Amino acid sequence: MMPVYVNNAATSWPKAPQVGGTVASYVSGVPYHAGRSGFSGQDIPGECRNLLADLLQVKDPRQIVLGANATHALNIALHGVRWRPGAAVVTTAAEHNSVLRPLHYLSKTKGVVVHILPVDKQGRINPGEWESALTKYRPQLAVFAHASNVTGAVNDAALLARLAKQSGASTLMDASQSLGIVPVLPEVWGIDLVAFTGHKYLLGPPGTGGLYVAPELELEPVWVGGTGVQSDLDEMPLTMPTRFEAGTPNDPAVAGLSTALTWSAKNSIDDCALPTKTERLVAGLVNVGADVIIVEPPRTPVVSFTLKTWALEDVGEVLHKSFGIVCRTGLHCAPLIHTYLGTSPTGTIRFSLSRFTTDKDIDYCISAIDAIVHATV
Repeated sequence: MMPVYVNNAATSWPKAPQVGGTVASYVSGVPYHAGRSGFSGQDIPGECRNLLADLLQVKDPRQIVLGANATHALNIALHGVRWRPGAAVVTTAAEHNSVLRPLHYLSKTKGVVVHILPVDKQGRINPGEWESALTKYRPQLAVFAHASNVTGAVNDAALLARLAKQSGASTLMDASQSLGIVPVLPEVWGIDLVAFTGHKYLLGPPGTGGLYVAPELELEPVWVGGTGVQSDLDEMPLTMPTRFEAGTPNDPAVAGLSTALTWSAKNSIDDCALPTKTERLVAGLVNVGADVIIVEPPRTPVVSFTLKTWALEDVGEVLHKSFGIVCRTGLHCAPLIHTYLGTSPTGTIRFSLSRFTTDKDIDYCISAIDAIVHATV
């Protein structure tokens, strides 16, 4: 049977049309890297940067560093900060381990003091608590997820960034779950660093992602090595984005991401269709007896729930083997949020939709959960 895929918060499927063909054509073609080869050719990273700059409404595409994924980008940001002695960070319990683990490492190795704020029952940051923490701790950096990968709750990024700036903090936003499905506007909102991935809602291939770096923010490079330009220097060049792009670029995947971005620019998401489908899924799951985490808009098409008397891993196995449904169960690499959702220590079953999810897919998923709920074991 063809799988019913509702795991788009992990990685999107299907990808945008022609992404696979683009990647294959560049893998089989003569390699060419702008600035590093002896013959002229297409500037693949440059073209992708331009497309991302249009999407992010960033004035200078050179402020976008391309990398392997959001984890890569978050590590560039967090390890690249010029940390002051005794520096503090304010972040939240909604964060992914791609934020929590680097921060834990920095607390051990550099003495960075990490303050983790609670979230509400929807997984959303309370602006009042955020402001109070910023006033109390005066952090060097404030870090937050634009959207929760567990509940889909979208935070007011402009407000959180403004409050952080008022306290003197720089800001880092994880847009892994938002870019490509809701607006992400770092320069409009005054956010210093925005990490993102290409393989989720941007509909691109794995091995793609990046980091927006505000022009006025100074970071130290985390990876150093060959750049193909200014090779006489002992250190990484100061020019952007070369300073943060050591090593041979993944041009085939980046070309695939460009194809996805071009397609998405010509085929914009219906502002009503996907929220309507998400609510259809929520209502159907509630109707058949699932304990759904109810999230008010704005939200992404991520729906988390549990089933009474059923272990999560058993539900996932039954959905996969008996119904051909691909979803995700567990903590979703965001372990702290579950304390506030009431789903600790095991987590949730997560269905995450995309623009390609049909009403038929949704109804099938609901019927599968209904069958599990009413199964005689």
